[in-house]
Amino acid sequence: MTLEEAASLPRWRRPEALLALMAFGMPLSFAVWVATLQNFVVEVAAFDGSDWGWLQSVREIPGFLAVGVIAVIMLLREQTLALLSLAMLGGAVAVTGYFPSFTGLLITTLISSIGFHYYETVNQSLQLQWIDKRRAPQMLGWLLAVGSGASLLAYGLIVATWKAFDLSFSFVFMTGGIATLAIALAARLLFPSFDAPNPQTKKLILRRRYWLYYALQFMSGARRQIFVVFAAFMMVEKFGFEVHEVTALFLINYLANMFAGPLIGAAVGRWGEKRALAVEYVGLICVFLAYGGIYYFGWGVLVAAALYVIDHLFFGLALALKTYFQKISDPADIAPTAAVAFTINHIAAVFLPALLGYVWLVSPGSVFLMAAGMAGVSLALAMLIPRHPAPGNETIFVRALPAPAE
Repeated sequence: MTLEEAASLPRWRRPEALLALMAFGMPLSFAVWVATLQNFVVEVAAFDGSDWGWLQSVREIPGFLAVGVIAVIMLLREQTLALLSLAMLGGAVAVTGYFPSFTGLLITTLISSIGFHYYETVNQSLQLQWIDKRRAPQMLGWLLAVGSGASLLAYGLIVATWKAFDLSFSFVFMTGGIATLAIALAARLLFPSFDAPNPQTKKLILRRRYWLYYALQFMSGARRQIFVVFAAFMMVEKFGFEVHEVTALFLINYLANMFAGPLIGAAVGRWGEKRALAVEYVGLICVFLAYGGIYYFGWGVLVAAALYVIDHLFFGLALALKTYFQKISDPADIAPTAAVAFTINHIAAVFLPALLGYVWLVSPGSVFLMAAGMAGVSLALAMLIPRHPAPGNETIFVRALPAPAE
């Protein structure tokens, strides 16, 4: 079914509704995994910082190999691959609690990561193909809010029931994984297959004019890994957070993002990508420097918790990177470039967590100072984005095109 034909369907069966359902379904297992894994590996599997770093490096290998999506979509429709990837994520999370060993966690983490990264790659491609450029910032903001709402639901249930019902790790992992599996199945049964207006190129594409987008993706992946791997781990290792306390922090974080998502989308639409990314990177520099201050100046748990929430709010502005690429790309390049960009985003992620796991054992504060430096490099790159990005006007080094009519 074409997008034009889909406009005649009831709203709940249109492409935007499918994107929203998938955005809701993915966090139900992924949020559960994120909220409980730190405590599971410390309390049950007896991990130290080095073990944790290696686990996270293995988790990022599928992201590095996301370019393989190009080969898969030669055989499967992107929509089908997205739903299969969701099912793989849900299934792997569901059984995680039954493998509390280093080897077992490496295997379940690798499988769930394949599902997560392939889903994210294809989902980004579908978003940019199915959503009109003029509506993209606002719609992406709403999808961010939907995903945050699903995470909020998962975290809220854990906080409310973990101690009250003395839940086990295996039960929580199983419940979250099955929820995602059920939504993937429902999405397959309730929605038709949608055709994007522009057939996608099904081969590896590296275009010189996308170089700034590639560079921003690389730095984003390197910087974000430090936050994803070590910020929550710090709350458990340094401040002794239990599962329900870590989850309560996530709950507050996603509650803020649920309300901020539409506002972030509107801000990107109003400010433009250059200014939005500049705000994000300046904010992240300050946040990571403050994280380092926790170790160097002994700042307490309230400061750490506040920084965690603020950090996530700034990361929400990263949707400007999606809309920047949507504006400069050839419409047929979206799917293959999404796969290439995901691979570039994860180059550093493959080795950085394991390497910084050893640095963490000696000087945890230094890890966050490195992240601040990476955010500074991202800020310098963002300054190269023109006011009105478009094909042929990808960077400030290209002669500016006339501003679009308002």
